[in-house]
Amino acid sequence: MKVNPTGLERFLRKPDPAVRLVLVHGDDAGLVRELADRVALAVVPDPNDPFLVAELTGKQIDDDPARLSDEAAAISMIGGRRVIRLRQATDRQAETIARALDSAGDALVVIEADALGKYSRLRKLGEDSAIALALACYADGAGALDGLIDEVMARHKLSMDTEAQDWLRERLGSDRLVNRGELEKLALYMMSSESRRVSLEDAEAAIGDNGSADMDRIVNATLSGDPASLDRGLARAFAAGEGAIGILRVVTWTTMRLHLARGLVEEGMPVDRAMASLKPPVIYPRQDGFRRQLSIWSRAQLADALTLLAETEIACKTTGMPADTVCARALVSLASYARRAKRK
Repeated sequence: MKVNPTGLERFLRKPDPAVRLVLVHGDDAGLVRELADRVALAVVPDPNDPFLVAELTGKQIDDDPARLSDEAAAISMIGGRRVIRLRQATDRQAETIARALDSAGDALVVIEADALGKYSRLRKLGEDSAIALALACYADGAGALDGLIDEVMARHKLSMDTEAQDWLRERLGSDRLVNRGELEKLALYMMSSESRRVSLEDAEAAIGDNGSADMDRIVNATLSGDPASLDRGLARAFAAGEGAIGILRVVTWTTMRLHLARGLVEEGMPVDRAMASLKPPVIYPRQDGFRRQLSIWSRAQLADALTLLAETEIACKTTGMPADTVCARALVSLASYARRAKRK
């Protein structure tokens, strides 16, 4: 069943046990992830509980098609409804997902996907099935940004000067998850202040350009093939308190944009036009780097990179290994590949 945000909110307040699948798709990876997280949290008390939540990727389903049905039919040893998180899903897994919906059990399958076209088999499955919900997500506009700022500030019992909100509106991008992370950083900064009102100076001090520059260096070094620069950027970011998950998601967002643009180029669109067609378009200071990265990676290789990033995020949460180490290993692997590709 196709739903709008209001319909999804109704489900979040009182999840319908008859619904076996929730598909969230769109070109805003952060918003897709945030909504999928909320769906999981509406069903299970702890989305990181391995007894209640299983995390899979589209590639894992391709390699073992029976696994999704097995997970969907499994019963939790501690009781309660289980959630199956499926990330980086595509039309290639649509038939496997349809079979999983016919399995016994009451597990909820929560699927995250890129923007799906009108004739997508996966989108059709989510919109046409009586036991499924499907929601398309679009990048944050100015109104949505104001709403997000207000929501985060209210939750932390903070107010904000108009100048500070204007500055944030100009600085924040289109990715909901990255924006929320920046606002949470600002709220944390305000804990050390006696004031409960955020000034322009507070906003600039908490989420000024230094952290953004470090993230840009990490993204560019990873996708342009510069492992040495990546190592320095990660060291700075980790020392500044940036988390592995946040870093992975920023790299994932840019990789998704490259994947979309590269697909257009491989279909015959000029590079500059493909870059301009992205929402938001690539801004001027980043255009040269983005153009170089498009020349390094093919669409298929970028799809593989997205799978690796998704699997790495899962590993950070589930393996017990230090998340910083797991994150660094994956990004260095991508940077090393890009460096080899440049030399060919």
